Amino acid sequence: MLIFYDICIRIRKNIFKWMIEKNENVIRLPKHLHKYIVEQKYSDYTAIDHAVWRYIMRINLNNLAGKAHSSYIDGLKKTGISLDKIPDIADMNSILSKIGWGAVCVDGFIPPAAFMEFQAHNVLVVAADIRSVKHIGYTPAPDIVHEAAGHAPIIANPEYAEYLRLFGEIGSKALRSKRDFNLYEAIRILSIIKENPVATTFDIEDAEKEIKLIQSDMGELSELAKIRNLHWWTVEYGLIGDLDNPKIYGAGLLSSISESATCLKQDVIKIPYGIKAAEYSFDITTQQPQLFVTPNFMYLSTVLNEFADNMALRKGGAESIRKAIDSNYVATCEFSSGLQISGFFTNLITDENNNVVYLNTTGPTILCEREKMLIGHSKTVHADGYGSPVGKLMGLDSILENMRLSELKAIGIAAGKHVNLEFESGVKVDGFLHRVRKNKYGKILLMTFKNCTVTYNNEYLFMPEWGDYDMGVGESVVSVFAGAADMEEYDSDLFVSDTNTIQNTINNSAYNGLYQNVRSIRESNFNIDSLHKLFIKIKNNHPNDWLLSLEIYELVVNNSGKDNSLSLQIFDYLIANADLFPENKKSIIDGLDLINSI
Repeated sequence: MLIFYDICIRIRKNIFKWMIEKNENVIRLPKHLHKYIVEQKYSDYTAIDHAVWRYIMRINLNNLAGKAHSSYIDGLKKTGISLDKIPDIADMNSILSKIGWGAVCVDGFIPPAAFMEFQAHNVLVVAADIRSVKHIGYTPAPDIVHEAAGHAPIIANPEYAEYLRLFGEIGSKALRSKRDFNLYEAIRILSIIKENPVATTFDIEDAEKEIKLIQSDMGELSELAKIRNLHWWTVEYGLIGDLDNPKIYGAGLLSSISESATCLKQDVIKIPYGIKAAEYSFDITTQQPQLFVTPNFMYLSTVLNEFADNMALRKGGAESIRKAIDSNYVATCEFSSGLQISGFFTNLITDENNNVVYLNTTGPTILCEREKMLIGHSKTVHADGYGSPVGKLMGLDSILENMRLSELKAIGIAAGKHVNLEFESGVKVDGFLHRVRKNKYGKILLMTFKNCTVTYNNEYLFMPEWGDYDMGVGESVVSVFAGAADMEEYDSDLFVSDTNTIQNTINNSAYNGLYQNVRSIRESNFNIDSLHKLFIKIKNNHPNDWLLSLEIYELVVNNSGKDNSLSLQIFDYLIANADLFPENKKSIIDGLDLINSI
């Protein structure tokens, strides 16, 4: 098992090395995010996969004319995304680097916090898989159509790109709950089942029921749940401009043939975008009954900052610590001095005014400053948890964290001396001061005591037999956020799902070969006799296939006209196919309309 793990690690390192050669943003990704990166395996895409991409891109570009924000069409050119073939992520990285972004491949849905942290580093995550022909109009699973053709073009707009980066920076710090994790896993499983060719209707229904069950018992929405809603109604399903005549910019709409065609209709309610959108949950199993319209891209950042002002990240204080305790996840509490405590917060003492008196973590904890672990304060050192008072010392006008060593010495506080500290809250620290630790700005971060006793209202909070006491120094708690301050050192915070996506492979090489033959004819020399033979094979051997017949029809019409006998024959066949297989009707008619309108 260990050998297999080592092999996997080496494979991931090779994948990452290959990607970083193309893009500086990817080079700078922190190591803890590498675990999500997978190889694109470009050569594994079949001619059918490329045909799916080509169909969606051509239909969407036609549908989005006059509907999408101008940045989308411009962005397609800037990001070098072709209409005819699936993009190579390595090539995309070369182009994205010119607009300050990068891209990596991942396996389907990854946890929201990880997804947003990639964004914070100006890196777009791209699901390497591509949807099947069966779900050509819409799929709940993230795929390369959604990520590369939906997200990538819009980030060429600098105002939107900055919103995306800021969103990642703030969203990755949002406090979460166990229910958020359960919902994420349920959504991931549904997306995998829906793209699984052997999944039954019952499998899908069961997965959808599980999502609805979890959503019905979410309780009070966590910060992550709310900010995920904002992400959905902007980055995924956002509209922009005038409320009565908006344009599309959300990637979910841009990459969905079905919803891009219907989202602007009157029966879809249009709501002015604002912070209240955070309270609107969404359902990935159906088209959205309402959408939000932002007046411009800059306004997105305005709303995001308004939301963030109410997050524990920016508020700090006792209420924020309680949120961290309730989350039951690793979180970080930052003191006004700059000291950061990362671990599982489990206990909080406050005074009658709800000011923080003392806080505790349980289990492995690290102490940091500016997202870097302080030397000597690892999980091993603080393996059983950590506790510290917060606030001002009794009878002292100066704030302890701001005092010079000479000022401390003048009041009897010096290394090597017995010290008795009493806080305004009533916490008492009594012991031999061993060390005072300051940062480069002169702020006191820690005071380490030996043979130390800490009490509050005659209750022992720390006893000498527990070892050295590293007292955190800070007048107040200024910030609380999800995850460890130093993710590399804590090294257990980000989750990787055990469920893997089903690779969309076509075992019938002869069937795929027919698609490849048509592709070769398109890219080389038109040959109507060869196309006629290919059409006969498709009609006789694959009667439920419509996409290749449509591609043959396009080539014949473009080279020989709509009135050519083969054109008429294929047209009649496709119309009959649409009646025979109603689930394909819209896709077939859309394709025919596009070809015949050119």
